[in-house]
Amino acid sequence: MSRRGCTCFDHPGAAAGMNWSGLESLLSGVNKYSTAFGRIWLSMVFVFRVLVFVVAAQRVWGDESKDFVCNTRQPGCTNICYDHIFPISHIRLWALQLIFVTCPSLMVMAHVKYREGKDAKYVAQHHGSHLYANPGKKRGGLWWTYLLSLVFKAGFDTSFLYILYRIYQGYDLPRLSKCSLEPCPNTVDCFISRPTEKKIFMLFMVVSSALCIFMCICEMIYLIGKRISKLLRVRHENERLLFAEQHELTNMAPPRSQYRRTDPTLGSQLSLDKKEKINETSVITTL
Repeated sequence: MSRRGCTCFDHPGAAAGMNWSGLESLLSGVNKYSTAFGRIWLSMVFVFRVLVFVVAAQRVWGDESKDFVCNTRQPGCTNICYDHIFPISHIRLWALQLIFVTCPSLMVMAHVKYREGKDAKYVAQHHGSHLYANPGKKRGGLWWTYLLSLVFKAGFDTSFLYILYRIYQGYDLPRLSKCSLEPCPNTVDCFISRPTEKKIFMLFMVVSSALCIFMCICEMIYLIGKRISKLLRVRHENERLLFAEQHELTNMAPPRSQYRRTDPTLGSQLSLDKKEKINETSVITTL
């Protein structure tokens, strides 16, 4: 095969970039099912984490094994010390973290696609009537799936931050590391290349992960608060309708005639008028 036919695979970073762009295009469909917090979270993941990982972090950490130096010529000592100081590469740990963090969003897409397929079958069987008014609306099972995806995303980010902290005894890279493991003849000094630059990128990735966790927590609070307010509103509406039905056939107020005030002197005044009329008639008759 000629070199022209396989140019796209000559550089491993190009293949990695293609993979991340494919993941980005796949997860971009989640935007229309997400809340405002979810859209901000997705933008932060791809701008501050994936883009920085592909463009800068891979190049910064690409020489960690090649330029790792120990002040000894004992065969195997440098490799053993490197494995002790870097049990797992930062770049591979971050790649694994990004894969685990972005995968829960696929749960939401899969649930929406399942609803759309179910709705299409229902439409075909019932001649145009739909099972779901909007398959992407976060109601019922889809609401729980979305909330569970947020729990998974925040949990994965928290777990990887804890793993990074435990493996490297904090978020720091010392300029000088001492190693006394076999086959090293004695305690040797080992040095990593560009420790300050690598520390800056590591802190940047840690802060980005912490912000993503914060956005997930905000979105969970928003979803739960919105759900509770909706339930309270529906409950209040049901109570109002029930109260209206119970008092539908009863008079809420007595007739207005009952509220008329009667003058207590009205009866005596009428009797006096009658007496005067009788006296007048008697006078007329005598005349």
